[in-house]
Amino acid sequence: MQTLVYDGSFAGWLSAVFDVYEYRYTDATIQPHNQRQDNLFGSTSEVYTDKGKAARVLEGLKKKVSKQAITQIHRTFLSEQAGMEDMLLQYVQYAFKNTASIETDYSHRAVLYVSDMAKKVHREKHRMEAFVRFQRTHDDLYYATVEPDFNVLPLIQEHFEKRYADQQWMIYDVKRKYGIYYNLHHTSPVQVDFNELKTKSADTVAIFNDTEEVYQYLWQQYFTNVNIKARKNLKLHIRHMPKRYWKYLTEKRLI
Repeated sequence: MQTLVYDGSFAGWLSAVFDVYEYRYTDATIQPHNQRQDNLFGSTSEVYTDKGKAARVLEGLKKKVSKQAITQIHRTFLSEQAGMEDMLLQYVQYAFKNTASIETDYSHRAVLYVSDMAKKVHREKHRMEAFVRFQRTHDDLYYATVEPDFNVLPLIQEHFEKRYADQQWMIYDVKRKYGIYYNLHHTSPVQVDFNELKTKSADTVAIFNDTEEVYQYLWQQYFTNVNIKARKNLKLHIRHMPKRYWKYLTEKRLI
């Protein structure tokens, strides 16, 4: 067993796939640094992220699978699920080995895995686009915290660039401790040196714009008034808006 350890990036994983073929490994596993588990009966090698190698693997894949399949591979990678690197490797190997399209061959476990996981990540992307709630700071930055199940910030970036093109904003993933910041021209990843902001804490309230609390109150009042108690269906509500998102939703905070 050959263990390939990479830096956790998509380009790093593609570089590891390149190494599998370059060195003709017949039994290989790909692991990120933070989940490294050396095999007593095998050898371990470090994978150096090489954008050239990554591009060659990607170009090779584009000749074997559709654009939609490439998207599914990327979404599956962003799931960050344990073992997804090896399932994606199996998917790639199966695609390269066959002349016909393998994308709907759900009898193959890697194809089924990628299809199912990509759907889950896509669903989380749409939820984040709907559930992000910005708060305005004194320096006119619109700030939001999220805690998605999967690493979907790269997927929601374009949506918020188009929807909020005229204002500076930052969306911070408290689970992965990084965010994306838009400065009116382009968006870039950022790492912030603070713990999760706590709503209503003295330290955080001080940084928000003076009108922010008023806007939040009005939004909470609107949300309360448009709800018809006689038609309340909590089970359906939770299905569409799972409780794990509530702590970041303005309308779910106590007035």
